Amino acid sequence: MVPNRAPADSLPALQREVAECRLCPRLVQWREQVARAPRAAFADQSYWGRPVPGFGDARAHLAIVGLAPAAHGANRTGRMFTGDRSGDWLFAALYRAGYASQPTSTASDDGLVLRGCYVTAAVHCAPPANKPAPEERAACAPYLARELRLLTELRVIVVLGQFACQSVAALYGVHPRPKFGHLAEHALPGGETLLCSYHPSQQNTFTGVLTGPMFDAVFARARQIGAQETRS
Repeated sequence: MVPNRAPADSLPALQREVAECRLCPRLVQWREQVARAPRAAFADQSYWGRPVPGFGDARAHLAIVGLAPAAHGANRTGRMFTGDRSGDWLFAALYRAGYASQPTSTASDDGLVLRGCYVTAAVHCAPPANKPAPEERAACAPYLARELRLLTELRVIVVLGQFACQSVAALYGVHPRPKFGHLAEHALPGGETLLCSYHPSQQNTFTGVLTGPMFDAVFARARQIGAQETRS
């Protein structure tokens, strides 16, 4: 289960610690290699090329957990889901639901503010082929556990895709693992609700597996859950 918060712990301290992590040699090599060889479209930009911390409202009732930073998205900009097509979908939906101050997220200094919402991922480094190894997910799990525990008003965790779903379920010690499906809900031992969504990847959005109304329904439901009594 997600561990109790250490008295001296804080989100800013955790975010700094994440950004300096070098636990996984394969991920360190890949994220830095990508940063040294940017895409032509971003040739004039300096890549972040480090682990990407979560960000958002410390008093959030909603946490959003993705898979990992995109190589030329968050690995470039230094902010989760910022600068890629998945982020375009995510922040547009959060804006429509009243969680984001603007519908776009293009750079870490673009003025975006999240209200009642915190965005993170199961793995904080961009992985080759967007596929973290099991040991890499395990190495990053303590960071996610601390993030979720530090969100003291958390009521609902939206997981984007099956990888994130299984990662969060493992943190909470949920057995058997919850069945993944769009808008599926599962009660977690800490009192939070696990709410599943298809990932807003191009593979899903371009094919109609995930549509705008389907994505909006996730955050409308998250808003309903968040309006319930805050956890003790």
